[in-house]
Amino acid sequence: MIQLMFTLLAAEAALVLVLLFRTPARRLALLAVDCSKRGRGPVMARTVAATMLVVLGSSGYSIAKIRRREGEFAQLTPTDQVLASRHLLEASLMGYSLFLGLIIDRLHHYIRQLRAMKKNMEAVTKQSRVLEETKLGDSEEIQRYQKKIDSLNEQVQALKHQSESQTEELKTAEINNLALRKQSEGLLTEYERLIAENEELRNKLQTMEIRFSRSDSKKNT
Repeated sequence: MIQLMFTLLAAEAALVLVLLFRTPARRLALLAVDCSKRGRGPVMARTVAATMLVVLGSSGYSIAKIRRREGEFAQLTPTDQVLASRHLLEASLMGYSLFLGLIIDRLHHYIRQLRAMKKNMEAVTKQSRVLEETKLGDSEEIQRYQKKIDSLNEQVQALKHQSESQTEELKTAEINNLALRKQSEGLLTEYERLIAENEELRNKLQTMEIRFSRSDSKKNT
């Protein structure tokens, strides 16, 4: 389960990185996301997200249950400590996966909006050029066309401001993605440390069992 979540988290982080930079791979990623949002894709995505939320809630409940046990006995057993750490790691990975999935959805939406705005800006610019080239000598018509040009220029400025705000949001999403990658690396290190501690505890328990068995055999003799 944990290895699957790490694989999913790595795949989502890679997809976010591909969507952030303008490369040939981003077109393929956009096509893949477009295909996933057609047909039964949204229903499947919602089902998977709901399942992950249920499992996340179950992990949180298990952690709370173990913490209550700590309050009753004043100290957790090594097994409970390992279980609590495992549930915490699973919950963190699921939360990060859901957050990255939301980032991917928003990045895809913003990229599509940016492309549509660029096309509108090009159309508006061409239209303003045509209007400037086809000015008539009549002063009334010139004033009317000038008003249209001014309104079109205002639309271009508004689109530019909107494009800049979308770019800032993309940069913020990139920063969040890098922070999540660092956190996932820290969780992986913590998980490896917990596995090593678990192995050490098992070895100690086996050593104690061997000593007890020897002492029992000596008493019998």
